[in-house]
Amino acid sequence: MKPISKRMASSDNDKRKIQMIDIARMAGVSTSTVSRALNGSSLTNDETRQRIIELARSLNYTINQSAKSLRMGDNRTIGVVIPYDSKTRQHISDPFFLGMLGSLADALTDRNYDLLLSRVDADHLDDMASLYDTGRAKGIIVIGQWGHHDQLNELARRHVPMAVWGAQLPRQLYCSVGSDNKSGGALATEHLLGLGRRRIVFMGDTEMPEAAKRHEGYLQAHKKMGIPVDPKLYIKSPFTAEEAQAALLGFLESGVAFDAIFAASDLIAINAMGVLKGQGVSIPEQVSVVGYDDIDMASHSFPPLTTVRQPIDVAGGVLMDSLQEVLDGQIADSKLLPTSLVVRGSTV
Repeated sequence: MKPISKRMASSDNDKRKIQMIDIARMAGVSTSTVSRALNGSSLTNDETRQRIIELARSLNYTINQSAKSLRMGDNRTIGVVIPYDSKTRQHISDPFFLGMLGSLADALTDRNYDLLLSRVDADHLDDMASLYDTGRAKGIIVIGQWGHHDQLNELARRHVPMAVWGAQLPRQLYCSVGSDNKSGGALATEHLLGLGRRRIVFMGDTEMPEAAKRHEGYLQAHKKMGIPVDPKLYIKSPFTAEEAQAALLGFLESGVAFDAIFAASDLIAINAMGVLKGQGVSIPEQVSVVGYDDIDMASHSFPPLTTVRQPIDVAGGVLMDSLQEVLDGQIADSKLLPTSLVVRGSTV
């Protein structure tokens, strides 16, 4: 082997990252021999293996595990994407996202997969295809559709393996998993109507698929009981705390009478209760409030929040099982998970 000074090696390393072919040239062996040596293969004799390992160490060379997994067809990483909406700026620390991440982390660990968390601009969901195209992820789980159903369909046409947490929508080409939002919306509204409430506000953004389905359930429950819905009893509210508070304060200034709120998420509901109490409104005596999700803080709010429970504890497993079907070349059917009503102190 031609001797190489450390100074020369260092100079080369400064210019570009050392690759396996460089080590092979320096060691006077083939790249396959270097690969076998660095992976501990018994097909390389001890002396050659040790010489290659020491050379690699001196050059600060490390194996690209993602590339290695891709070459071996054994990628065990799943990309979990939480799209970022610049309009709402909903943070990843949102309790619902944290609950979903916990459920997914447990499910992936049980199935011997690693989790790669990524945020992608909601207006450019096609960017997340790079996770799969570059081999960083074997498949992708997306939390939320964010009003970009067409973009997700296009990714499905490109055969990007994915499963999406969200609603079932018309002409859907990808597999979705989500709670039965329409049924959950009806459960919440029927409960409030059963309490004698007749002026029920819906708080949420019906431009978002899941909130739209919950609003459908709200309308369905009114129709079932023959009670007309006043279109003024709708507050367009994002899933973020400050915006929800501002939306309700604006509604209160309008002077529209109401006696209950059905919020499209627990975070909206809890912030609505804070605004109402700040305005001297008693809950549930004057206004009953129902949320959606059953996040941990719902039972610790004051008063404790009545809510529609999504089965987040099993959601991660169902999403991963659906993605596995896609990875195995099967047609994965979309799935609706059952919801249930959890009655607490914010209603009577």
